[in-house]
Amino acid sequence: MVNLGTLVQYLALQGGPQQQQQQILSGDQFNMSLITETTYTLPSLPYAYDALEPHISSQIMTLHHDKHHQAYVDGLNAALKGLVAAVKANDLPAQIALQPRIRFHGGGHINHALFWANLAPAGSEETNADKVAGGLVSAIEGVWGSMEGFRKEFGAALVGIQGSGWGWLVKDGQTLKIVTTKDQDPIVGGEVPIFGVDMWEHAYYLQYLNVKAKYVENIWNVINWKTAEERFLGERDDVFEALRAALKF
Repeated sequence: MVNLGTLVQYLALQGGPQQQQQQILSGDQFNMSLITETTYTLPSLPYAYDALEPHISSQIMTLHHDKHHQAYVDGLNAALKGLVAAVKANDLPAQIALQPRIRFHGGGHINHALFWANLAPAGSEETNADKVAGGLVSAIEGVWGSMEGFRKEFGAALVGIQGSGWGWLVKDGQTLKIVTTKDQDPIVGGEVPIFGVDMWEHAYYLQYLNVKAKYVENIWNVINWKTAEERFLGERDDVFEALRAALKF
């Protein structure tokens, strides 16, 4: 079964040279023959569409979740269906050709599922970092000197993304880092995604137009620091175990 853990593992193998990918796909490093068809579904939001207003409008949340995230789910299901057929047919070129689609749509599904969970209504307890994320706040201050210093550097990284992508706070071993990813590339490898911010225009343009710096400024009002703290205190497997539960896998 292609469950979320398998998908994350598979996505982690996409960036190597073609010879390495062929070895992976032939089973030397990853047994693709175990893949059987499954269907991913769009997870429900953990709050109402208008819950993040005025910082993210109900119109944006509805379109972003119901249309854009749904498109990634649909694209992933179609690509995996093709992969199942290619594996059964022992068609290695077709399997390799499907990798970019699986990475893009699978990454989009993973990234958005993580994103919805790391947001919460402004003014809720979950958005009070000092109250619910003491360990993470302390670690952030240890790296960037202050929460304000962190927000400034993270915001600069977000605004500096060229084209479409994501900004993430990740835990790499015992170190916190700010990283950006292109398009829908997910956080793969050993890094733990603490929280991410979607910098595709569909995440903000209907409300903020071309002033994405204002979107970045306001996103801090709806960051779910309780979820961020849980991810920080856990390991990578814990983050994706929680995600699997939310997606009902």
